[in-house]
Amino acid sequence: MGRSFDELVAEARSAPVDGWDFSWLDGRASEERPSWGYARLLGDRMAGASAALDIQTGGGELLAGLPTLAPVTVATESWPPNLALAAARLRARGAAVVADDEEPRLPFRTGAFDLVTSRHPVETWWTEIARVLRPGGVYFSQQVGPRSVFELAEFFLGPLDGSARDPRQAVAEAEAAGLTVTDLRAERLRMEFRDVGAVVYFLRKVIWIVPGFSVDRHLARLRDLHELIEAEGPFVAHSSRFLIEARA
Repeated sequence: MGRSFDELVAEARSAPVDGWDFSWLDGRASEERPSWGYARLLGDRMAGASAALDIQTGGGELLAGLPTLAPVTVATESWPPNLALAAARLRARGAAVVADDEEPRLPFRTGAFDLVTSRHPVETWWTEIARVLRPGGVYFSQQVGPRSVFELAEFFLGPLDGSARDPRQAVAEAEAAGLTVTDLRAERLRMEFRDVGAVVYFLRKVIWIVPGFSVDRHLARLRDLHELIEAEGPFVAHSSRFLIEARA
């Protein structure tokens, strides 16, 4: 017999959610990865860069895992727990971490970088990115696409407008900022949540899926979800991702 609703929720409610490491979910949830392999492609571009900026780096996990960093590598982050993690991880790799809020302007001089990157940015500041890139420099990013994990969001919130984060809009905004888009790819990817604790942990960590989520506020729907998973198996959702590369 599986663990009870209360046991699963209590465990997930107390788990730390700092950083951008999802290993707590191993065996309890899964998500397909985009076919393009962002980390590998980022590593290739980083190896050829002289000065690189990673915006909204999270806990620095991705950069810290790359084989090579640019001779000058800088990362920004705004959330204090992630900032401390990123600084600790990236200092050993010779990279600087700058505390920055989630509003432009980027605190760097014009033309400072030949590579600017971001994975899953909350918002893309196209005009500022174009400003800090050198002529011929590249912006390379994997982003959340439209209607990502909407099956889960709508389970708690009801029907939602899924028009935001359209890759075509990203292209239009990049071009309006003076950049030339050289690559654009998009995929929808299967996700499975195998117990309600995995859902609680995920929603505590990925806070924009169900804004204002808390166990107490959503307790009734969490019980419904637990019963659904017990009866029918894993809850299935789909993440949406797109890759965009643009040149100054």
